[in-house]
Amino acid sequence: MNYEHNTSDQISIIIPTLNESTNIEVAAASIQSAKNIEIIVVDGGSQDNTIEIVQKLGIKFIHSLPGRASQMNAGALLATGNILLFLHADTQLPPKFDTVVREALKSPGVVAGAFNLKINASPWSLRLVEWGVKVRSHLFHLPYGDQAIFIKQEVFEQVGGFPELPIMEDFEMMRRLQRMGRIQIVPTAVVTSARRWLKKGVFKTTLINQMAIIAYFLGVSPTRIRYWYRGKNNT
Repeated sequence: MNYEHNTSDQISIIIPTLNESTNIEVAAASIQSAKNIEIIVVDGGSQDNTIEIVQKLGIKFIHSLPGRASQMNAGALLATGNILLFLHADTQLPPKFDTVVREALKSPGVVAGAFNLKINASPWSLRLVEWGVKVRSHLFHLPYGDQAIFIKQEVFEQVGGFPELPIMEDFEMMRRLQRMGRIQIVPTAVVTSARRWLKKGVFKTTLINQMAIIAYFLGVSPTRIRYWYRGKNNT
């Protein structure tokens, strides 16, 4: 069935921000051509001019306690759409993403979904990261937040929203959703900033990511994992 012109399901795009003045305008620009959408920016206490930019763009925004889980849950409470899409501020959605999202969620048994990942930098090592993300997502149906997770609004309520964890809230919610239905990985890709890989190095960042997952499975406190993962500044 062709859903090319089906825009009946409103998509609420929720963007958590914290000092994202260099990224938010580009992220917002990737959304503008979509049909029947709303954008909600949830700021966790930015000290730069993120909010000024958001206001200039005419985007709805609210303030929230810092932390992606809290911010995304706050945005979901305000959302009016029957589809929720959670977008990191340093990530751009692909053309016609709205059609792709609506079509994916109409597939039988699908409760949520996400995109493939493209990292906006040229090192060959990042192509390996992209490949690893693709394998993990398609094989285990475990996308992460930087892949722009989308979900039916009623399913989001049933699962209880994002668990209020200081880190790995996306990972834990995906695990819970797997018990409720299928998580669809769509063939198109979002484009995300390479900043976190370039800051610490691709190998080190990938190693830290995997160790964080192992620690979580072993029962290490998410608060301790967050401190170890992000350091004293928690940025």
